[in-house]
Amino acid sequence: MRIRDVQVFDENGSFVKKDICVLGERIAESIDGASCGCQTEEEIQMLRRLQTDCGSLKAIPMLVDIHFHGCDGFDFCDGTEEAISRIAAYELRQGIGAICPATMTYGEETLTRIARMAAAYKNREGADLVGINMEGPFISRKKKGAQNEAFIHRPDAQMFQRLQKEANGLFKLCDLAPEEPKAMETIRELKDQVVVSLAHTCADYETAKEAFGAGASHMTHLYNAMPGITHRMPGPIVAAWEAGADVELIADGIHIHPAVVRMTFQLFGDDRVILISDSMMAAGLPDGQYTLGGQDVTVTGNRAVLTQDPGTIAGSATNLMDCLRTAVLTMEIPLESALKAAAVNPARCIGIDREYGSLRPGSYANILFVNERLEIKYRMHKGKLTSCG
Repeated sequence: MRIRDVQVFDENGSFVKKDICVLGERIAESIDGASCGCQTEEEIQMLRRLQTDCGSLKAIPMLVDIHFHGCDGFDFCDGTEEAISRIAAYELRQGIGAICPATMTYGEETLTRIARMAAAYKNREGADLVGINMEGPFISRKKKGAQNEAFIHRPDAQMFQRLQKEANGLFKLCDLAPEEPKAMETIRELKDQVVVSLAHTCADYETAKEAFGAGASHMTHLYNAMPGITHRMPGPIVAAWEAGADVELIADGIHIHPAVVRMTFQLFGDDRVILISDSMMAAGLPDGQYTLGGQDVTVTGNRAVLTQDPGTIAGSATNLMDCLRTAVLTMEIPLESALKAAAVNPARCIGIDREYGSLRPGSYANILFVNERLEIKYRMHKGKLTSCG
């Protein structure tokens, strides 16, 4: 099908008015003939309505979330096909086309079970499972946040490699605290096998700088569960900036002040910021009691905290599309920059950018047609068009 004269977010990070050509599941340079490619009269009518509405809509790529734990009452660490299916279905409805959910801090036996289930999972109608983010257990007890201290383990390259084998290569990120014993050796051994990210850490500037020199290239949920910046102790954040690392931001309006979000985009540049949701199972559900990593969580609005320690934030209760809206409509981040951070950069980070995160020819036809409030009016997933009201 051909969708004519729409404002399209292109691979250079700007909006250009042009046609979108779709051939099967993918975006094409061009298509021959005048056929719209739709299969039913209903699809033809929907395409005509979309074409009529295109003057007031923008075409953006579906988003890519590389760090979240669950949604819709399910957690990725449930380790079941139903959990992954329900999570993938919810994410797709929200405009996220590719997911790389994160594990919590568990023992190797539990992580093995999760890895095996993920490897066996077959994508169906929801967002594509494109990877796993190993957030625990190689973290600092002092900065554990909502992670379960009982299962914290010192960094161990062989343990990761065993899990990676069980996951059939699905682990795309491995998080660790670089000040822990064996951390530097682990970074050096894994740097060419997986993206190594600094996380849940007490590292000072010098230790973080050494870790980036050893091969780390990523920072997990920047500012959270790590030392801040002072003029005499710059900490790991400044080391990440100097190293040109990718940095994750949770723009849910709870984890980070809007001024700091704006500063981070200016400091690191929109080529290095990656928006994540860090959502837990309560995303998409009412306030109430939930769990995360085996610990009780109380959710009120967008805020999720450990029930036994209300001062500790336990992930978020929102999705990446809502984080994008918050970043643009509330935090004053330019839409182009926010889209790079929520689609282009995460796809590039985990090596799936040939098929996800952009609307370039050859990529999957995963397209959102949104209005000025970033409300999704039409959604196309692998060439299949759906009206969203």
